[in-house]
Amino acid sequence: MNKRNIYSKLVESLADTPVVFLRGARQTGKTTLVKQLCAEPAQSASPVLHQRQFISLDSATALAGALDDPTGFLRGLDKPVVIDEAQRARGLMLAIKEDVDSRRDAGRYLLTGSANILTLPGIADSLAGRMEVLTLYPLSQGEIAGTRDDFIDALFQQTFPCSGRTAELPKAALFAAMTLGGYPEVISRSSAKRRAAWFDSYITTLVERDIRDIANIQDRSALIRLLRLLGVRSGTLHNQAETARSAGLPNSTLARYLPLLEALFLVWFLPAWSSNMGKRLVKSPKVHICDSGLACHLCGADTERLGKNPILAGRLLESFVAGELQKQSSWTDHPVTLYHYRSQSGDEVDMVMEDRAGRICAVEVKMAASVGAHDIKGLAALRDSLDDQFIRGVVAYTGQEVIPLGDRIFAVPIRMMFGG
Repeated sequence: MNKRNIYSKLVESLADTPVVFLRGARQTGKTTLVKQLCAEPAQSASPVLHQRQFISLDSATALAGALDDPTGFLRGLDKPVVIDEAQRARGLMLAIKEDVDSRRDAGRYLLTGSANILTLPGIADSLAGRMEVLTLYPLSQGEIAGTRDDFIDALFQQTFPCSGRTAELPKAALFAAMTLGGYPEVISRSSAKRRAAWFDSYITTLVERDIRDIANIQDRSALIRLLRLLGVRSGTLHNQAETARSAGLPNSTLARYLPLLEALFLVWFLPAWSSNMGKRLVKSPKVHICDSGLACHLCGADTERLGKNPILAGRLLESFVAGELQKQSSWTDHPVTLYHYRSQSGDEVDMVMEDRAGRICAVEVKMAASVGAHDIKGLAALRDSLDDQFIRGVVAYTGQEVIPLGDRIFAVPIRMMFGG
């Protein structure tokens, strides 16, 4: 069983918050994680670690009770309780609010959901101030290897701890990691053929079943077609009008479908960073598939094709690294918000991380074993425009050494970003 790096943050949240919502894509390990917590013996140092009732709304009987009489359903449960796949009965949320308001015990409810219930009308408002939200992503590269990967914390330290170190990740191993992704079930399968079969079944299950929990979609084949199109474009700027034309969908339909794919944790959008807060929402985001293995599957990209198509490989590598940083942001001790950067003069940086104090670290991704002056152009422009607000920039590359490239800019082996 892979140790999940978010576990300690989950325990901390349960210690002082009445409702904790652990969200994430289906098959990322949410149920396994909460069952692990439920099995922990009582400990005086961690009072939230004790036996708690576990009930899943994937059970037809439990779901019927939650839908028919939410208040009575909750009244019949022992507290504290885990309610798995809570998005299947949205009426529960108001009943949970009423129960929590009458008895505000920390850790009273631990909810999990394969769809983001915060996107449903009225849900976020009903539990505002009573619920903390954590996101469980597919396994990170560090979790797969059994290490804690926290490159974000290293970036923001006063002295860069990676300086002078070396790490190696052969290109063949990198391509294998990208095509494998982080879903535990995929990792457990030994053949590419069986992994492809899992991805096909996964997509069908989500669209045919889980989408019904949050929306009424008649043309589900169009949703799958859109997902495949976005897979090919993972790591690129999102153009709403052009995507609608390519998918053969009206703009109004695309505007409904994209949030659904986000709510199912299949797609995420990396917003543009700007020093002007008002401009961040109007600039084009980048689109990413949430798991690199799924992205490669949607593109039909195996390790051989990645080796022969450097443009596709570079784009999917950027999406892979962005996804790993997004995972690390869910547990790092240094909270950040992720963006990308594109200036009016054409300077670009793949990932920009801004902490709560407004300090900036940035990452540029290169599918190359060496780095030149032209590769740090965007990082240098961002650094010069921010002055002391810019803490550090790195070029993540396929070489082996950490190399200083100028003031606060380094070339860093990709392997080192994952706890290497």
